[in-house]
Amino acid sequence: MQQVRDWLCASSRICALTGAGISAESGISTFRGASGLWRQFRSEDLATPAAFARDPRLVWEWYDWRRGLIAAAQPNAGHEALAHLEGAAPEFALITQNVDCLHRRAGSRSVVELHGSIWTVICTTCGEKRHDDRAAIRPLPPLCRCGGTLRPGVVWFGEPLDNAVWRQAQTALGRAELVLVVGTSSVVYPAAGLIPYAKQAGARVVEINVEETPVSRIADISLRGPAAEILPLLVS
Repeated sequence: MQQVRDWLCASSRICALTGAGISAESGISTFRGASGLWRQFRSEDLATPAAFARDPRLVWEWYDWRRGLIAAAQPNAGHEALAHLEGAAPEFALITQNVDCLHRRAGSRSVVELHGSIWTVICTTCGEKRHDDRAAIRPLPPLCRCGGTLRPGVVWFGEPLDNAVWRQAQTALGRAELVLVVGTSSVVYPAAGLIPYAKQAGARVVEINVEETPVSRIADISLRGPAAEILPLLVS
């Protein structure tokens, strides 16, 4: 623990890569694990372009439910610790696979959202993209002003990441001296490939997770436990 604190103090370029685990500590279910959302629904029924084309109302009912859960959740001490770290580090980037925006609500500003945001909607006809922070959207499926059907502004299975967002993440991790990998299973690609990329570029890697992951094999240090407990100890 003290070694990581020393590295944080000595590093001027720091990145954090976060996954569903840090949001789970705020009560938002993960997609994997015993309590994951995939236990109730099959991913191919809900989070693919084909599923949306087949039954947009079903997909929107699920996202409407998720928006309600996320709206009721609060950022936890792990989110807040990363926001504090951003304020203290000369150069900091937070790259997240989460779509809930809890990092922004905790005060983080340099956030790269690899998989988009659940609070964004995109018109499937005219392409308009806008923020919509209503916990419950009506009607379902919602319609754009042009009359087209809106879809959630998230990256679904089978869709590529936004090129500009991906380049931003790669640039930040390629420059980083220290990378914190927080609450991610490290099995979802291409995001999982970012950590070996940072390691090859010369960064130290510190993993914070409740269990072992593929990153554990290449991490300089792995700290076992909840992010909401460990992160505040590192940045206090």
